[in-house]
Amino acid sequence: MNHEVLIVDDSLTVRMDLHEAFEADGFGTILCATGAEARAAFATAYFDVAVLDVLLPDADGLELLTELRGMPSRAGVVTVLLSSVDDVADRLAGLRTGADEYVGKPYDAGYVVARVRQLLGDGPARTDDRTQVLIIDDSLTFREQLRELLEGEGYAVLLAASGEEGLRMAADRRPQAVIVDGVMPGIDGATVIRRIRLDPALRDTPCILMTAADDYATELQMLDAGADAFVRKQQNLAIVPAKLNAVLRQTAEQLPIEVTGSLHGPSKVLALTPDRQRLAGLAAALQGEGYDVIQVSSTDDALDLLTEQPVDCIVLGLGPGGELGGQACRRIKEVPRIGETPIVMTGATDDDSLACLAFGADDYVRADAAAEALRAHVRTQIRRKQSHDESRRIREELMRRELDAAEERAARQLAETRAALVEELEWRNRELEAFSGSVSHDLRGPLQVISSFAEHMLDDEDEPLSAEARRRLSRIQAAAHRMADLVESLLILARASRGDLRRSEFDLTATTWSVIGEVEARGPGHKVAFAVQESMRADADEGLVRVILENLINNAVKFTRKVESPVVEVGRTAEAFFVRDNGAGFPAGKAGELFRPFARLHSAEDFPGTGIGLTTVHRAVERHGGEIWAEGDDGRGATFWFTLPAAAGPATAPDRRAQARRHS
Repeated sequence: MNHEVLIVDDSLTVRMDLHEAFEADGFGTILCATGAEARAAFATAYFDVAVLDVLLPDADGLELLTELRGMPSRAGVVTVLLSSVDDVADRLAGLRTGADEYVGKPYDAGYVVARVRQLLGDGPARTDDRTQVLIIDDSLTFREQLRELLEGEGYAVLLAASGEEGLRMAADRRPQAVIVDGVMPGIDGATVIRRIRLDPALRDTPCILMTAADDYATELQMLDAGADAFVRKQQNLAIVPAKLNAVLRQTAEQLPIEVTGSLHGPSKVLALTPDRQRLAGLAAALQGEGYDVIQVSSTDDALDLLTEQPVDCIVLGLGPGGELGGQACRRIKEVPRIGETPIVMTGATDDDSLACLAFGADDYVRADAAAEALRAHVRTQIRRKQSHDESRRIREELMRRELDAAEERAARQLAETRAALVEELEWRNRELEAFSGSVSHDLRGPLQVISSFAEHMLDDEDEPLSAEARRRLSRIQAAAHRMADLVESLLILARASRGDLRRSEFDLTATTWSVIGEVEARGPGHKVAFAVQESMRADADEGLVRVILENLINNAVKFTRKVESPVVEVGRTAEAFFVRDNGAGFPAGKAGELFRPFARLHSAEDFPGTGIGLTTVHRAVERHGGEIWAEGDDGRGATFWFTLPAAAGPATAPDRRAQARRHS
């Protein structure tokens, strides 16, 4: 993805320097010299990043930053403040105003670009999908020869003219292989390879070292530095792609966890000492390595700044008598999270090293040591911190993956166990339903015989019975009738639980009036006022819906027998169908018990019944994937609600069971 950068600075040199650096890294740029031009760009231009100078002839960078942060459409813009005034108070003001980064001048353009990519959350920049090879050589002619050769072989080629530039480019682009010249100004090829091997993000990158030397000792020295292959410039250059293919084939597979930070990526160092001259010297030595160096002269300022903006390393001067550095070191190490930052202390003599390490410093270097020595110690501490952070991150990632895998295994086992239990339960339910239907069917014959004989004996005039005998036979006949009703209810329940649904769209209003006619015919002496909503339709099994309506309407009629003006209403709302009556109702909070088999909330003498009807209704509604629930109060009527969801499509299972909702 190509990003656009808004660069606002009154210095033409700075604008062009940043323009060239960002453009070389694949960014587009918008250049502004004044605050007025920046405000115009805020209103009209598209950009992902804003690099703002703090001091402009017609504006203040902090004011521009405040305006930018106040624009909802610019909430995600990454902002970097540039300033020649690098006082701690100014830096804190910028960060607290909303800047993502604050860079003091003189700046390193490579650091600014790399830091912007880091803030954008971009991975290593890729020009295309080809294998990327970085060539580091101070000879323009030789670089171009190798580039033409490798591009002809299908590689994407990156070029760097020095070891320092090559390391920064490797950190940003993460090439698949590096070809480096052995002898160059600045750091040589062997040093480049050693630093790559020490970098957590680059250490597995294959490296080929090239040299004009023709002696065996040089070859051994280069291979000992960590090179994967060695090529002499005097040889035919065709050997380079051959060796490159070989080292790429032999490269071990990377750990399946992406490594994030690179030792040669953008790093920030805080230099702390009360000696202004010494502070400037430390900054000059470290800026030569490409670090962004923050100069601070007091411990309180340093802690305030570290709270707002973490750094990669801290360099402490001992100060007069060694006390300031020691106190600062202790105070920094005591602060959670900030205390994990490595501290390199400087002192006048080798004897000071013991005191510095006792204060809690991670490393020590003499103040009069060469700048390269200080940079080497800082590099080492940054590398150690990055390796530690990377190891911790990898451990946490591996632990997280293991936990995810364990959760997945547990979930899979639970699902398999649940599926097995559900399958067994369904099988047992089918067996139970079949058994219930079979037993109920087989009981009808003997019951009919008992009832018929009792009736025959009661009606037999040739052999008159005593009053006690007739009473006993009447009780036998009544019990047989009750058992016959129960058997019939069980058969209906079994039919409601088995078989395929035969869904179709039908006129529910007409079906309701048909059921009402049958209910009225069974009890002609009990007059009930019925109200049925017009134009009701349903997509369901009409036979099962008749079972639902027969039971609900029959119950409604039964429980209104003691009401002076009984009314039963059947209708629907946007959510559900309902059957409502003004009869006996049921005790509050007992609605859930209504649907259990043989459950009764009223005495059988007042309202006779089998206790199976509402269980059958519940089963029939459940077969449709619907819900049923009841509302009512004792003596104030009841309303039974039920839903009949339409089939989802042809693939819908014919017998989808759902947990019906039950509440009062």
